[in-house]
Amino acid sequence: MTAVKALGVTPGVKDSLELLDMEEPPQSEGSVLVETLAVGLCGTDKEIVSGEYGEAPPGSDHLVLGHENLGRVRSAPAGSGFSEGDLVVGIVRRPDPVPCEACAAGQWDMCRNGKYTEHGIKGRHGFARERYRADPDALVTLDPALAEVGVLLEPTTIVAKAWQHAEAIGKRAFFDPKVAAVTGAGPVGLLAALLGRQRGLEVHVYDMVKDGPKPDLVRSLGATYHSDSLTDSGVLADVLIECTGVPSVVMETITTHGLDTVTCLTGVSSTGKKMPVDVGAANREAVLGNDVVFGSVNANRTHYEEAATALKDADRSWLGRLITRRVPLDDFAEAFQRHDNDVKVVLDLEAASR
Repeated sequence: MTAVKALGVTPGVKDSLELLDMEEPPQSEGSVLVETLAVGLCGTDKEIVSGEYGEAPPGSDHLVLGHENLGRVRSAPAGSGFSEGDLVVGIVRRPDPVPCEACAAGQWDMCRNGKYTEHGIKGRHGFARERYRADPDALVTLDPALAEVGVLLEPTTIVAKAWQHAEAIGKRAFFDPKVAAVTGAGPVGLLAALLGRQRGLEVHVYDMVKDGPKPDLVRSLGATYHSDSLTDSGVLADVLIECTGVPSVVMETITTHGLDTVTCLTGVSSTGKKMPVDVGAANREAVLGNDVVFGSVNANRTHYEEAATALKDADRSWLGRLITRRVPLDDFAEAFQRHDNDVKVVLDLEAASR
């Protein structure tokens, strides 16, 4: 069989990242054959490379990385809804085999028993390989015009879900948000700001850096960039989306806002760090302010579809500026090196097939 080049790790083994030669993906993985064009890298990938977590598929010693992805259909059966040449993204999380009530309802992002799998993370190979197979229900079609930026779809699904749930919670009562705050100007934060602006909100984005591409990307959206804190800025937002996972920023986001506020936490914090917290004051503000704070992770098909619409409606030149480096798969080590002006780093798998 023809070898497929893939980027993988031995889960739990620090710095075991290597290029692997794998067999062609078997038909048992799905009826649609996809050529991978690009894979985005994020903090999750770096944590797996560091050996912090990650789970190989049954029967494999390795886990192929890559959950942020973009590909092109090479072959698909009649009646599948896909044709050769279609631009597609593979859905990261797949429902548990039982399935639980949530997974049976197509809401595997809300899996009730934890037996779901995730490409490139938990029990299922990722997309950092030249070709993969998937069933039609595990793929989402993108507008052909998004060929250069479609790899941003998966991180956009995270904030599409955050906004969807924030709005659903807001409708518990009168809800007419005017101001949104986003903490963190990484790719997820910038995409959260994009979706806030698409909703016509006044958006404020908070990050530590004072130069580089992030402030300009925020201002190009028509949003306001802050290098000071949420507290010091005096902004009292109606909707807040936390995208850093930094404990002090998380607490500030929970406690600094307007009335009847909805706050979504999307950043995953490291454990073991302690800080003093006035729980009584936080509780008092939440109760007297009718506040809601909720966490959100992953996404289901509805969020992929909403994200695809958001990217289609966005300025593609702005989206293109989020991708600050494209690195060939063979140079994967360079892709994991931090550069000062990085926003989103993408592995270019298409280059290997040229």
